[in-house]
Amino acid sequence: MSEYLVLIYEREAEWENGGPELFGEMYAKHQEFGAKHASSLRGGNALQPTAAATSIRTDMSGDATVTDGPFAETKEALAGYYLIEAADLDEALAIAKAVPAPFGGVEVRPIRTLD
Repeated sequence: MSEYLVLIYEREAEWENGGPELFGEMYAKHQEFGAKHASSLRGGNALQPTAAATSIRTDMSGDATVTDGPFAETKEALAGYYLIEAADLDEALAIAKAVPAPFGGVEVRPIRTLD
């Protein structure tokens, strides 16, 4: 079995305009996803909006600059993730297709094991 990170990207503006009803509906859908795929889930969380992000960039000399905001400005921001275990990429993709992401999509990336 291998581990995969399912990154959830969403358009934040849709969430800002959706109100508590939308949040409640999506929370229920993620709960359903979690129950259905509990045997494959190894972790996961929602992230605060990009306004809460702090980025650190280090240059070649090792000097670090800390700035408010996300690493990159995009229409769709990283909104959360699931860590899953699957037999192969096909199984991971089948699980990821069920992740609720109505205002964006998901990206599936294998976890690199360092020996």
